Amino acid sequence: MKKIEAIIKPFKLDEVKEALHEIGLQGITVTEAKGFGRQKGHTELYRGAEYVVDFLPKVKIEIVLADDAVARAVDAIRNAAQTGRIGDGKIFVSNIEQALRIRTGETGTDAI
Repeated sequence: MKKIEAIIKPFKLDEVKEALHEIGLQGITVTEAKGFGRQKGHTELYRGAEYVVDFLPKVKIEIVLADDAVARAVDAIRNAAQTGRIGDGKIFVSNIEQALRIRTGETGTDAI
């Protein structure tokens, strides 16, 4: 099993969700996040005063899935989230040793 964590722009969430649904994946966790990468935030003007916005709004998507579905999921996320501009985000894939469904006690891929 693998866990995919994707940090994307908030306005791309619906497109990513639809892309994952189209390849048959369900059950994602979404968290609102703030952060910055290479773009290091930006400067804005408010009532004549300039201030720096260090942390930009992002959305973090988490999915646990079987190993054989990872490549399709990563491609779906990348294609749906890409704008071609700086700050499009990142995708991380890591190993999951165990999964357990609390309600039924199922384990492994049966739990996801």
